[in-house]
Amino acid sequence: MAPERITGAGLIARLDALSRGRRTIIGIAGAPGSGKSTLADGVAEALGARAAVLPMDGYHYDDILLHELGRHARKGAPDTFDVDGLAHMIGRLRSGGEVVVPVFDRDKEIARAGARVIPEAAEIILVEGNYVLAGDPPWSVLRDAFELRVLIDVPEDELRRRLRQRWEHYALSEEAILAKLDENDLPNGRYVRSSSVGVDLLLTQEGPDGG
Repeated sequence: MAPERITGAGLIARLDALSRGRRTIIGIAGAPGSGKSTLADGVAEALGARAAVLPMDGYHYDDILLHELGRHARKGAPDTFDVDGLAHMIGRLRSGGEVVVPVFDRDKEIARAGARVIPEAAEIILVEGNYVLAGDPPWSVLRDAFELRVLIDVPEDELRRRLRQRWEHYALSEEAILAKLDENDLPNGRYVRSSSVGVDLLLTQEGPDGG
């Protein structure tokens, strides 16, 4: 069955109507620059204390480990995350209570442990990240983690524009920007599109905001 197309406002309305009294875990996937963080944060803000965000990027391998593995140049690829750690955290969140989670610091390019509190009152947990709906191992460990699966679809030329703007903000050279785009970000984005499975809702974005 094809996924239902939905807008950001429609997603907020859908989640706001969910029954109260238990934790519900929502998976939000999309390519780099597709607006995952922007969407998840906006939905959480609209729903107030009922919702909180768990970013997949908090489970990035550290640069030291990536250098040891020879994978630093491909940081952000599917094999550069602690997938089992993310799965364990989702299990903790499903059990309820207050949970402290890691968050990725993009300015410093590191994951910060214990950087965000998911309060006990949060019933809707938005797990956002590139690969959270991927059907291939090791990401397939998350196959049954979500009650609702949302994929953000953005045309590749728009992704390129957004991502170029992102890396220009960090004052990368033109050579470094092209390497980021063509050897890492856009190939990763194509993988997200081809590997995401069990998608319930498809949200199309073509505007200027990415995340």
